[in-house]
Parts: sequence; structure tokens; C-alpha cells
Amino acid sequence: MGVKPRTDRPVAVIGGGVLGRRIGCVFIATGYYVHIRDPSPEALRDAAEYIDHHKAEFSLMPRIHKAREGDSDGNPNEPKTHVSQVDIEAYTSAPYGICKTFTELEPAVSNAWLVIEAVPEVLQSKIDTLAELDKCAPADCYIGSSSSSMKSNLMLTKVSPERQRETDPEILPYLETVLGECGMLPVTAHRESTGFIFNRIWSAVKREIMQILSEGVSDPGEIDLLWEHMFKNGPLPCQLMDQVGLNTVAFNEDSYIQERGLPSGPTVDWLRKEYIDQGRLGKKSKKGGLYPPLAKSSSAEATPANPHSAAKDIYLLDVGLGGNAKDVSQVHANGKILRFNLATQRITPVLVGQNLPDSIDVSLSTQRIFWTNMGRSMAACDGSVWSADLDGGDVTCIVPVRQVHTPKQIAVIEPRKLIYFCDREGTSVHRCDYDGSNHVILVQRRAEPGLSLLERTTLWCVGVTVDVERGLLYWTQKGPAKAGRGQIFCAGLDIPAGETAENRTDIQRLWDKLPEPIDIELDTETQTLYWTDRGEHPFGCTLNRAYIGGEEMDMEKVILARHFHEPIGLKLDKANNIVYVADLGGSLYSVSLEDGLRTELVRNDVCFTGLTLI
Repeated sequence: MGVKPRTDRPVAVIGGGVLGRRIGCVFIATGYYVHIRDPSPEALRDAAEYIDHHKAEFSLMPRIHKAREGDSDGNPNEPKTHVSQVDIEAYTSAPYGICKTFTELEPAVSNAWLVIEAVPEVLQSKIDTLAELDKCAPADCYIGSSSSSMKSNLMLTKVSPERQRETDPEILPYLETVLGECGMLPVTAHRESTGFIFNRIWSAVKREIMQILSEGVSDPGEIDLLWEHMFKNGPLPCQLMDQVGLNTVAFNEDSYIQERGLPSGPTVDWLRKEYIDQGRLGKKSKKGGLYPPLAKSSSAEATPANPHSAAKDIYLLDVGLGGNAKDVSQVHANGKILRFNLATQRITPVLVGQNLPDSIDVSLSTQRIFWTNMGRSMAACDGSVWSADLDGGDVTCIVPVRQVHTPKQIAVIEPRKLIYFCDREGTSVHRCDYDGSNHVILVQRRAEPGLSLLERTTLWCVGVTVDVERGLLYWTQKGPAKAGRGQIFCAGLDIPAGETAENRTDIQRLWDKLPEPIDIELDTETQTLYWTDRGEHPFGCTLNRAYIGGEEMDMEKVILARHFHEPIGLKLDKANNIVYVADLGGSLYSVSLEDGLRTELVRNDVCFTGLTLI
């Protein structure tokens, strides 16, 4: 069992600045009571506002649990670590803790079981703070420091000898467990160190980057481009320094410079002259930092993010039917649009309260996402299609209820400013403009009178993709669940003259007797069609591909990867030679286009459906 939040006594954070409020948010998102103390009422207001706005985001951080052998209460003497699934709770009902703010120290810490000082990285300030904590904090309270550049013993000159005794070795494993279940990655230093383990590594990188910049050898965008390609799983360094704050970077470096006798001219002196003294402190500053200030805009003319200086984001749909649906009667308002950053591995909620979202795509030219909601009833015409900006603002319904039954995969076609989508129970394929205008049905599969529901499912249209250059439309018809009656079809982008969506004669069936094909995507350059199949093993629950540019005898389908948990969404990333796949088992995978090697990127207690890339 995991460690239960100790909510009988609070966690106290001393300092409401950038670091203090983030530490507080980590604990609040996991259910702990938190006291934040700062002498500045303004800093406390900012800290409380930050926590309120970001606690949902922090609640999505991957948890590291301690699985313990023994009885149900756990055996603390025999810990066995494993990484668990990410616990995504309903946004509106997550079990958040309570945050209280204090300008005075004593009431903030009087009953705390854990105190973390997060005052500015100035030695005397930390010495004075720890001296006050020595007088005010309970005798059984754990006291820790957030300092990333100073040895702890340098801060204890005014602390009583009773507090300075060596840390009880049993405390460290316990705190590792607590921090792991708060979404942190705790690593314990085996001896006293000037700086955290990561910070010592990171410090060397920062110093060299500042020297490169000060010599004019390169610029931040080029450095981050190199880092992105060489260290794909790490943060982009110049962006990270801007996020932390350049004044904090300089304070940290001062300690290393003083202790090690390093030259400060080409590093922190240069940083202060060129940036800090000019008010360019980083992301928190209106003047920006190493990067210019962000111009947040939801307008249609917004410029797409520069792929060389921004990490790739994956937008994921949580349909709302997973283990995070605590009340099954509320599943129709439990769907979410999530953003997963590949560099930071962070999952952020973009929109919540969705009605069974199924598919999502993006228009980079307008900086907007488009998605489908399946609606409350498969028998009713109550599905809908929606649009919003990339941050979840300016939400607009472009195809309202009563115009579509159960919209499924959606495909944004930038060259024509059009979207295509399938309607499952409506047995049809649709097209409309970005604003929902000029809505037409391109394909209507006709059900003969008296056709059974089982037979009608063979007409259910699910996945759709478009080849604009060749003027072709491709779609899947899934068939009954696990029945091996799925099909994939092709037709022209426009209905032939004199014909209708129901009687058009240019429809060609490419394959039949497939397990249960779902979403599809086309690589127009290589004329290769990719699709997910959620049917029975071994041919179902697979990612498939086939070359469709030759004669019919050449159209051999190949299983690229298998053993998914009912895969739905997929998206090609030709630049990196992979395809991403999301499944109802709550996993996101990358699959190599060369050898089908499958890598699990995310595993959650949810049901993923569609995805798209930014």
C-alpha cells in the first residue's frame, strides 16, 4: 500500500516565491494540508493563486509508490519500489489538500510535521530562517532546505546542537516514499553535498551555455535545438533557466564560484549585465529572459510554435470511462482533453467536462484543435463537433446536436481548410468548413428495411483520412465487436455528378474480413495506409499498414505492432519515423516505422481514444 497523506498535521513551506509555491502545490495536489509563510502579503496572494490554478496539473504527475511485502498495512522494513500508473482524478472532484497562508512564522509551523525552507538563495537569510525555525517548530518536526547550492551545515550556525544531530537514517526512506507519491523523483545524496545531485550536473551545463552565449558563438534557439536532438528526454536548457528565473540561476552560481574559485566574468557577471540588470528575469518577467516574452494569443492569425525551440506536445483524449470515473452516472461529463509534453513528460488538462470525446486533430495555421464528442446515447442524434484554441480557450461548437449521431475520427485538411469526420450510428462520412458551415454528407451507407442491429454495425463508419493530391477519401467500417467483419473503403473526395451520398458508384472496398478496424491515417508520400484494429487477438489489437499505390494484388496488409489494449487513435510522426498509438487500456505508445518496436510512454487509469501532435 502507498503512504497515506498525513493530513492531521500540516506541511509548512517557508517562502512563497517561485520555488515555495511549487513545493506547496505538489503537496496540495496529493491531499496534504499546507501552510505557506512569507512576510509579503502580495507573495502569499500570488502563491495561493498559483496553487489554485495549477493543482490539477500537479495532480497528473506520475506517482512512484512503494509496494510492500507483508500484510495489508504494509511492512515498512521491506520496501520494494515500482513505478505505478499516473493517477488522473476527475478535475472537479480531485482530493486536494487545503492551503493556508501566514505572514508570521510561529503560527505557520507550530503544528507542522514537515517544514521546508524556500527563502532566497542567500546564506545569511537561510541561517536566520533556520534559527527561527529552531525556536518555533515542534521537536518532532522534520526540517528541510530547498537550497540547491549550499551545504546544510553552513546554514546551522545559529541552530541548537539538539537540532544539528545527524539525520535519522529511517527518515530518508520515509520521505522518499512521501515525495514519490507526490509525483516527485526522490534521489538521496549519500553524503553532504554542495548542491543537489541533479543541480551539480545541471550547473556545469548552465555555466558552459552562458559562456557560449557571452562569446557570441551561438544563440539560445540553436543550443536548445542541439539539446532537443541529443537529449530528447530532458528539459530544454535555456527554456528551463527562463522558467526557474535568471536571478535564481545567478544566485545559485555565486555559491559555486565562491567555493571553487571559478571566474564569474563570462557567466554570472555577464548574465546580470545583459539580462538581470535590465529586468529580463525569465518567464516570470514581462521583458522575458533568454527568450523574448511569450505573446499569448488565441486569434486565428497566431504564429505556430517554432519546432526548433519548443518541445513537441501530444494532445490526448480521455473518454471518461476509465478507473478515474468515480461515479459512472457522471461519465458523460468526465471526458478530458489532455496535453502531454514529450520533453518534460508532464500531462496537463486542457479541457474537462467533455461528453465522451473520441477524436482530435489540429490546424496549425489557425492554432486551433478540433474534436468530436460522441454524446449521451448511441440511439439519439446528440453527438457534436467542437473547436478551441490550443490552450482550451474560445470553445466553439461547430456541428451541434441533431446534426450528427455519433461522430468518431476527425481529420483536419489544412490545404482546403476543411474537416472530415465519420458518424458511426449515422453510417456516414461528413465534411464541413472550420466553422461548421457547408456541412455535407459525402458517403451514406444505406440500411435495408428490417436489417438487424448486428448487420447494421457492418455499416458503421469510424475512421477517416484524406489524400488531397489524388482526390481520394478513405474510411473504415468496424463491423460487430470482435466479429472479423471489418472493412476499409475508398472513394473520390467529391460525389460524382448526378449521384448522391447514398447511391454514389465510385466506392471501392479495399479489404474486408478485418477484425475491427478503427482509426486510419495515410502517408501520402509513400502511399501507405495505417490503421488501428481493436478486434480479437492475434490479428486484432494491432497497428497495421499497407501500401495502396499499386495494383490490387500488391495491397498486402502487414501487422506493424500488436498486443495493444484495444487501440483507437494513431498519428504519424514522419520526422522521427514513428507512429503514436493510444488505447482504451490507458496507454500511449510510440511505434518505430522501421521495425515496429513499441515503447510505452504513458500508462494511466483512464481510457484514451484520439490523439494529435503539435
